[in-house]
Amino acid sequence: MGDYLTPSELPQPKLTRTNTGFTPNQIIALDTSIPESSKKIWKKHTHLKPFDVKEKRFKDEETKKNTPLNDNEKFEEEFIKHVEITLARNMYNCDNLGAYQAASNTIRDELLIDWANTQQKQTIHDGKRVYYLSLEFLMGRAMDNALINLKSREHTKSALRELGFNLEDVLDQEPDAALGNGGLGRLAACFVDSLSSKNYSGWGYGLNYQYGIFQQKIIDGYQVEQPDYWLEYTNPWEINRSEIQIPVDFFGYVYESYDTNTGRPKKIWNGGERVLAVPADYPIPGFNTENTNNLRLWNAKPTNEFDFNKFNAGDYQQSVASQQKAESITSVLYPNDNFMHGKELRLKQQYFWVAASLHDIVRRFKKNHKDNWKKFPDQVAIQLNDTHPTLAIVELQRIFVDLEELPWDDAWSIVTRVFAYTNHTVMTEALEKWPVELVSRLLPRHLEIIYDINFFFLKAVESKFPKDRDLLRRVSIIEEENGKSVRMAYLAIIGSHKVNGVAELHSELIKTTIFKDFVAFFGDDKFMNVTNGITPRRWLKQANPELAKLISEKLNDPNYSYLTNLGKLKELEQFVDDDEFLIKWDIIKFNNKVKLATLIKHLTGITIDPTVLFDIQVKRIHEYKRQQLNIFAVIYRYLHIKELLAKGVSVEEIKLKYYISKCSIFGGKAAPGYYMAKTIIHLINVVADVVNNDEEIGNLLKVVFIPDYNVSKAEIIIPASDLSNHISTAGTEASGTSNMKFALNGGLIIGTVDGANVEITREIGQENIFLFGNLAESVEELRHKNVYNGVNIPDSLKKVFNAIESGRFGNPDEFHTLIESIRDHGDHYLVTDDFDLFLDTHIKLENIYGHHGGDAKDKDHLHKWVKKSVLSVANMGFFSSDRCVDEYAENIWDVEPLNP
Repeated sequence: MGDYLTPSELPQPKLTRTNTGFTPNQIIALDTSIPESSKKIWKKHTHLKPFDVKEKRFKDEETKKNTPLNDNEKFEEEFIKHVEITLARNMYNCDNLGAYQAASNTIRDELLIDWANTQQKQTIHDGKRVYYLSLEFLMGRAMDNALINLKSREHTKSALRELGFNLEDVLDQEPDAALGNGGLGRLAACFVDSLSSKNYSGWGYGLNYQYGIFQQKIIDGYQVEQPDYWLEYTNPWEINRSEIQIPVDFFGYVYESYDTNTGRPKKIWNGGERVLAVPADYPIPGFNTENTNNLRLWNAKPTNEFDFNKFNAGDYQQSVASQQKAESITSVLYPNDNFMHGKELRLKQQYFWVAASLHDIVRRFKKNHKDNWKKFPDQVAIQLNDTHPTLAIVELQRIFVDLEELPWDDAWSIVTRVFAYTNHTVMTEALEKWPVELVSRLLPRHLEIIYDINFFFLKAVESKFPKDRDLLRRVSIIEEENGKSVRMAYLAIIGSHKVNGVAELHSELIKTTIFKDFVAFFGDDKFMNVTNGITPRRWLKQANPELAKLISEKLNDPNYSYLTNLGKLKELEQFVDDDEFLIKWDIIKFNNKVKLATLIKHLTGITIDPTVLFDIQVKRIHEYKRQQLNIFAVIYRYLHIKELLAKGVSVEEIKLKYYISKCSIFGGKAAPGYYMAKTIIHLINVVADVVNNDEEIGNLLKVVFIPDYNVSKAEIIIPASDLSNHISTAGTEASGTSNMKFALNGGLIIGTVDGANVEITREIGQENIFLFGNLAESVEELRHKNVYNGVNIPDSLKKVFNAIESGRFGNPDEFHTLIESIRDHGDHYLVTDDFDLFLDTHIKLENIYGHHGGDAKDKDHLHKWVKKSVLSVANMGFFSSDRCVDEYAENIWDVEPLNP
């Protein structure tokens, strides 16, 4: 056979399919590595050419008619069609990435049928629609979520196995959609899932970022930011709508003209720069329903992509300058706004997004209702997720007054009945502001409208409170101090009919602190609470399938209907004294810890013992979330262990009398310009380096920082948690939703009396959560004491600071600013006041966890810790995002589900 080898002569190592070409020998080797059963399936479903003879096509169709395809065969046929036609590949060069793309296209095709039917049904019904405006939608991976909501995971897994692929390997090919960064975007993702699952007519509107905020690398212990180009390969879930192009203007000037018909003056804005907004749609399937809503994300495109004259003149760079300038608007999530150029780009993003969305909404309304604007509030509800979309209020007023020529008061009456605003912070310094100079230059007509809105509002305030001149300064949209700026939160409040906080404590605090003047003017009715929630489809069924299955079995619910009626979890309480059930529960937790230990080994090289307590804090790195408090406590624990060992106390004695074995796990990104947060990350990593390489302490203590925390990593981390930290300074965290995710997955919480921890405690019982720390009402008094009387550092924390400053954990100069901010500058986040309370609470909870060493049959551990875990899950029904959406629908949007 010349250069060719016979199959028996082929090399033994197994070849895998790749997307590249092969040598003749490799083709033969690969052919023998693919099972005959898989080859038969490929041959059976291989796609017929469009011009194959009619007899062959008819015969094939007749065969299908006589013997209908089962679910596996339907999937296999469509999958192979996408491999051969969409991807232009075949059985031999379809690797796992190709299999993911073909499978995603197959699943998406099924979704698109439901999507089209849903849109048609909603259009015919012509009811009120909800439009959710969020600058972030942290969706995570789409394929597994779609399989769960379509209830087609098992037959897809089986079909892929028959085709020679493993579902888990295929799912791992999907990158996390980098369309968000933190809790704000994850909440928006949960809400669009619930809108679909609860059969509401609702669309999300956002931006289709080409790059995420950044990909986090840890190099020598430091956070290093790299581009997160999540769209390296095609995105099968995106349907480009290039036929829709909405022009969006910036800069330019405003002049006054007169309407020849009415004689009234009218303002005309001539923009100096124009870009096109072109949408990409993402179908959002519901669970246990065919209702499939839409997430519309905007791409920025130039009006003139290529300047041929400049190209011919040799100016190659400038010939594509307009294209690059336009596309930069949707290039990166949150450009660094430490500089004016970054501020301008970020404000451009916000206006581009809301202008395109508003014109899309108005266009859809006018199709059915022409210019019957009085009906607009009956057809449209727009929710502003934080202050980022606040310019939508101004843009809609501009559309009504300048373009549709409505009288100002009529237009404003419509606008204020359409919008509602969700606030996500109690910290004044976190409320968004824009320099007047920047708004004037970028959006001259909008600044005029903002001034007019402010003028009419302040007149009304003055009329109600004629003697309180300082009140006008306090509630003005325009802040005069330190250069004029536009206070976006104030504009959002004035332009909305409802303002809501996202947890009971948070909603009460905004009424009594940052927005109390607005409560005095508008009254209490305008301000309300809607406590956040999470979707149990992703955060239980997808993230923790073993636990979800055990729950469905115990509730005798094979269809998992409890996932849309989470209150049914309450029935689990009847099994808390069933040892067999508790053992199964604990084994599932252990299996999840093994998965996380495997991930940690892969990402960091650190080996973790899954029998130890997993103590986890994963979230955005920020001083108010107090990762520094946690790592200081880890340092104290390490120092104390070393002292005990030096005194001759053995490791085994330490485990029995002082500390159980545990691994402290951190994760999260720091904003690129946030020096203190990046310093905290560096400290965690240098402590990990010292602790993990100290052979004397064995597995008594390990420290891990998981790089590039995202949704898909969270789906592995959260189910593995024994204990999770939600330890923000009281009165600083609006709600938090990671606390809900951890509790729903059976992880117990150590936390402060802050955000949604308050309501979680009420639901699951004070005995099933570990609370510590000063209360929100004491915070200002303590801060005042620290500033004017000096910070009182407890001896335990002094030991930690001394160890850091001695160089025990690397160069002490690198952590000087962090320690100084606490010791010498007032300790704004009350680390010193809560430190000993945090240590004491750990001792109490570790006594409850016990020394069971991973033994699932340890009765003491089962009856104390695991029982609390079950009770925690059983009482988490309130925290479903379905309940949230129902509350918004009833109390804010005034919409009802459009049931099948």
